[in-house]
Amino acid sequence: MLQELFSFKEIASVTLILFAVIDILGSIPIIIDLRKREGKIESEKATIISGVLMIVFLFVGDGILKLFGIDFESFAMAGAIIIFLIGLEMILGKDLFHSDPEVKSGSIVPLAFPLIVGAGTMTTLLSLRAAYSLPNVLVGIVLNLMFVYIVLKSSAWLERKLGKAGANVLRKVFGVILLAIAIKLFKTNLPI
Repeated sequence: MLQELFSFKEIASVTLILFAVIDILGSIPIIIDLRKREGKIESEKATIISGVLMIVFLFVGDGILKLFGIDFESFAMAGAIIIFLIGLEMILGKDLFHSDPEVKSGSIVPLAFPLIVGAGTMTTLLSLRAAYSLPNVLVGIVLNLMFVYIVLKSSAWLERKLGKAGANVLRKVFGVILLAIAIKLFKTNLPI
């Protein structure tokens, strides 16, 4: 019965696809930057909110977008704008997103959304649901969330190992990569 329900091959495929799209390792400089700005990263909160967003979007995402009359291209473009601005922040060393100092919400915005669960992740989830069985997609989500949690929890350790200069170089390099990803999203989703 379990062998019919779960497929190791499908779970591995879903996990690897989501791992590539979420790219939590590539987000390490942003996580370190957020930790410095916010004082700490609430790993549990960010992971749980990311998981809830992914699972809700897996089941009702298509309907939500249709309800608001939003197509995937527009949704992806909105995510691209946010990613572009985060990349600019990283390269220029300037804060474009000013938050209320009394409200520490960095674990939700921009960490849980759109960094971990952005337009790319949401669109990928809908594609995975069409191609793989639901239990295998859910297991792939949980495995990715476990890895996300480990990376978030070890952000202070990663920052110490990288040092100030290493984190600064990594931040600038990944800022350029984020700009490139944002531009690719623009090019892919621009109506021609």
